[in-house]
Amino acid sequence: MASPISAAGAYANMARIASDPSSAVGGIGAAQAKGDSSFASVLKDAIGAVQETGQKSDALSQQMVKGQSNMVDVVTAVAETEVAIDAVVAVRDKVIAAYEEIMRMPI
Repeated sequence: MASPISAAGAYANMARIASDPSSAVGGIGAAQAKGDSSFASVLKDAIGAVQETGQKSDALSQQMVKGQSNMVDVVTAVAETEVAIDAVVAVRDKVIAAYEEIMRMPI
């Protein structure tokens, strides 16, 4: 379940993307800037960004255990990772639903 902090982070990310589409989460803008705008490359870049976010969260968690990090930074990183994973799961669900709809179409 999303907390108010993760929701605020998601809204901040959406505002940032709306103001500068080339800075989209997951390097989507970078893929389009290179001229490679296929759905597969955009999806690959987005999943790579989620993985990087997760690794950042893991690193901050490990630093917190060692006493080298701030609890607020760790909670923020974990919340950002949760929001990113929720977004990837939502996209996955939509892709599966679209595939199932196509499979139900008569030939």
